[in-house]
Amino acid sequence: MAHPSLSGANLELRHGISHNRSQFFHQLFQVLLVGLTIGMTRTVVPALAESDFGVPKNSFVLLSAFVVAFGLVKGTMNFVAGRLSERIGRKHVLMYGWLAALPIPLMIWYAPNWNWMVAAMVLLGINQGLTWSMTQTAKLDITRLEERGLTLGLNEFSGYVGVTLAGIITAYMAAHFGARQGLLIFGLVVIILAIVLTKLWVRDTLPWALAEAAKHAPGITQTHRPRYPMNISSTPTTAEIFTLMSWRDKRLMALSQAGLVEKFVDALVWILYPVFLYQKGVSLTNVG
Repeated sequence: MAHPSLSGANLELRHGISHNRSQFFHQLFQVLLVGLTIGMTRTVVPALAESDFGVPKNSFVLLSAFVVAFGLVKGTMNFVAGRLSERIGRKHVLMYGWLAALPIPLMIWYAPNWNWMVAAMVLLGINQGLTWSMTQTAKLDITRLEERGLTLGLNEFSGYVGVTLAGIITAYMAAHFGARQGLLIFGLVVIILAIVLTKLWVRDTLPWALAEAAKHAPGITQTHRPRYPMNISSTPTTAEIFTLMSWRDKRLMALSQAGLVEKFVDALVWILYPVFLYQKGVSLTNVG
């Protein structure tokens, strides 16, 4: 069923990277900024957890709490973001994600103890769950079916280039300004830039998704339908989607498990590599 806000004009929206080149590259730059935001915590914070943030030496539990808090919140917000964006639009969800990130550099700057860093990671999880999801969803909204593999590849490439650059840049800034001031400057510049660009240049791509959904409504065109278990409704509820992805559909369950393993490995790298290298005498810039 078409969304009630779908107008006849929306049916004329054109899908494809070439037709939406400006918005496509705006969204790619947004996910680069998303990567920069998470990347600013990848090198400096774990490496200096003991000296600058009061974590006892070799306290793996406290270091893990830093990442576990992020992961739990991000996973939840990933799940929430899609349904929320169907109700209020992709752009609003993206903006809420950036606003959630705004206190993070200030919390890192002021943090009297490691608990503040864990709280900052809760906000970072909200930011990442909303913004990374929306930049990816928005690009899929405006592209054609045969372009979506390329779209996802470019999205991941852009985001992780941002993670990489931030790890290097913040290491140099921490060496020059000190850890807290370097992260404060870097974080505020990136997040404020993202908020301004979202407000001024990002378009809401929900009308493209609604227009495509209308074209594939039952009775309008003959298309291949998804092969769901027999007792899944044609418009699944949030609970049905959760159970479908988690265990009821074996293919989707396998993809979810593969994602879980990948994120687990990524979390170990986040915690262990900077700490290990820094304790072995590698300079912060070389760790980055």
